[in-house]
Amino acid sequence: MKNFRLTRRAFGFGLAGAGTLAILGRATRAEAAPVTLRMSSSLPADPNSAHWLWYDRFQSSLKNKVGDAVEIKYFPDNQLGKEADIVGQVKLGIVDMMISGSSIWGTLAPEIGVLDLGYLFNSMDAAGPVLDGSAGKVLNGIFADKIGVEVVSWAYSLGGRNVTARQPANTPELLKGQKIRVLPVANFVATLKAMGASPTPMSLGEVYTALQTGVIDGLEHDAPTVLALKCYEVAKHISLTQHICNPQTIVIGRRALSKIPAEHLPAFREAAAEASAFQRSKANEIEASALAKLRGNGVTTHEVDRAAFKQLVMPLWDEFAKAYPSTKPVLESITKA
Repeated sequence: MKNFRLTRRAFGFGLAGAGTLAILGRATRAEAAPVTLRMSSSLPADPNSAHWLWYDRFQSSLKNKVGDAVEIKYFPDNQLGKEADIVGQVKLGIVDMMISGSSIWGTLAPEIGVLDLGYLFNSMDAAGPVLDGSAGKVLNGIFADKIGVEVVSWAYSLGGRNVTARQPANTPELLKGQKIRVLPVANFVATLKAMGASPTPMSLGEVYTALQTGVIDGLEHDAPTVLALKCYEVAKHISLTQHICNPQTIVIGRRALSKIPAEHLPAFREAAAEASAFQRSKANEIEASALAKLRGNGVTTHEVDRAAFKQLVMPLWDEFAKAYPSTKPVLESITKA
């Protein structure tokens, strides 16, 4: 009888121990469960894409730091939806991350449109230090307070935007009246109008046909995009206006950020910084290569008196600062720089 009680007690302890081990096992598995986040992009997964260039380095850097603990899955070519819809989904936590030009965020916080003002930066390289400094902090605060998302990092577009058209447009007189496709964003429209063009907002996917049929005379975009769209087949002149050098913005929703374990957050941020440094270092090289290929395809490039265009655009800065006073520190930082 005594032996039976001991055996039963030992069996009870065994069950309790097994239960404890099972609980610990479940906890360990839960802690070790990898985090997978989805990132949206409107551009193709191409080595010459500003988005892919950033993402590819980011994901490899992150994997080196945390292994499979945090994985970012990339969805190019608007696979998760159009940018106009994705910005709201990132805010709500339906989509975790997004990489895009900064302009689209102006639909949720008009203050972000300060980065779309013409001749704000002389080059993408001039934009980097400003965005990494006090101006960037103000903008990051606008993203956080007005939209409810966090800027992970600021990357570069692959060069400034130029006017590509059937005819040269390297002076305000030559550009005057030309129907130029612009991004459907307020400050893009205002900038091209101030420069003398007849701005025509249009989806990028419609541009080639619109050029063929004469609906538009040209477009404004960076050289790699003009090359990718094969616009050189119908528009043989690129005027190097470099009128807008706005950045690429990598954003994460608050819900997605909370999914990343605290011990991995420093690595996440370090990987983002490394990706931005790498992507920025390649931007000029890719732009120069695209321009060379465009010239090889029969395009003539025209140097521009940018000061003449800038003088026409400058009044827009004051108008914007008056409408959105919180952007004044951004403009002041850029002016000082």
